[in-house]
Amino acid sequence: MKSKPLKSLRLAAAALALLATTASAQDRDLDLSRLPWDINAETADFDGESATIIYTGLRFSQGTTSIEADEGRANNRDRERVWQFSGNVTITVNNGEIKCDSAVLHFDGSALSQAVVKGSPASFEVRRLDADDVTYAEAAQLQYDVRNGTIEFSGDATITESGNQISAPLFVYNITERRINADSDGSEDSRVRIIYTPTDDEIEALDDREQDVENE
Repeated sequence: MKSKPLKSLRLAAAALALLATTASAQDRDLDLSRLPWDINAETADFDGESATIIYTGLRFSQGTTSIEADEGRANNRDRERVWQFSGNVTITVNNGEIKCDSAVLHFDGSALSQAVVKGSPASFEVRRLDADDVTYAEAAQLQYDVRNGTIEFSGDATITESGNQISAPLFVYNITERRINADSDGSEDSRVRIIYTPTDDEIEALDDREQDVENE
């Protein structure tokens, strides 16, 4: 598999930076030592052997984070806590929303360590506070590794914003380095693809330059 660093893709970097910011906010909001959990469910059953609480019709919220799912499973053993959500899962954080088939959140003590989101596809949508544009991303799986500071989009990953789009079988975004890599296996169907739509300002600037050349 050939790795292709896409350092000049400001669109993709901006979109992933927004996701990273949202993921970081989710990490802070899900800090058990800071904010209370509000759990609302149709049913709740406790399995003592596996130390698991099973919820149906679950609505979970903490701070600016909320999660709705047909089923939720909370496992609490030693320091590691694992929440598993399945069926019509919607995760809302600040100005972003993730919709997926399933999500697994891993906690080390009270801190989020890893989040894995899967769907067909899983989708992420965020509206920037300083603009009307909506950034939309989708992939079969999104994996956020808090410790390594990376977000991985895999399985027909696509990011769209303002008419621009980048798609590839795999994106890996390094939050600290603000660097994005897109992978392709070399086949025609899985190549990295970019669609760029010039803005009105860019078109106007180009027309002005062409007019200046004609007037010389």
